[in-house]
Amino acid sequence: MHDIAAAFATSFGLILTLDQGLVEIVLRSLQVSLLAVGAAAIVGLPLGAAVALLRFPGRRAVAILLSSLMGLPPVVVGLIVYLLLSRAGPLGVLGLLFTPSAMVAAQFVLVTPIVAALARQVVEDLWAEYEEQLRSLGAGPRRAIATLLWDGRFSLMTALLAGFGRASAEVGAVMIVGGNIDHVTRVMTTAIALETSKGDLALALGLGLILIALSLLVNGAAFVVRDLARSGA
Repeated sequence: MHDIAAAFATSFGLILTLDQGLVEIVLRSLQVSLLAVGAAAIVGLPLGAAVALLRFPGRRAVAILLSSLMGLPPVVVGLIVYLLLSRAGPLGVLGLLFTPSAMVAAQFVLVTPIVAALARQVVEDLWAEYEEQLRSLGAGPRRAIATLLWDGRFSLMTALLAGFGRASAEVGAVMIVGGNIDHVTRVMTTAIALETSKGDLALALGLGLILIALSLLVNGAAFVVRDLARSGA
């Protein structure tokens, strides 16, 4: 019990003094996750909106696929991205394996279905409400998609926050494609796993406390955004 208390005390000290190693890992984690979520937003939001509005053969199957892909196993995603980026893979020439870019790619694959599926539901609900009005104004599919994405921006922000929460807490995929290399690809989740196995509970607890705080912050922001959406702000 004394050792655990000492580890907690040391972890708080690392946080309060902004330990260089801890800050480096946290900043790299935020950089990778934010880039992945940003890329997922660029692809997932219009994709989800298009599936909601456009009528094409297999539309229902695509909608089901997007929902199903929300539960992609991270280690399987990591394995697929690893095979694509390895020297023998089709993208091996890029030399991205065991770099932050590979970690961004893995998180992008995990987050995009979440963003797209949630965006599809939001836009579909808005389309049911505003379809007649938009058609009377002569809005084509492209204009309707842009209008509904803007109108549902608060709800869609919640989708992006959900994606960020998934990305920041992910460990399996980034461990496989990043390699958990010190000062290069080590992020909070992989560092916690490593430091715990080494018995360095202070750093692991410090990173764990920051990860929990980040999770609470994201969930709190999601509630605030949801309230703004409901109030029509």
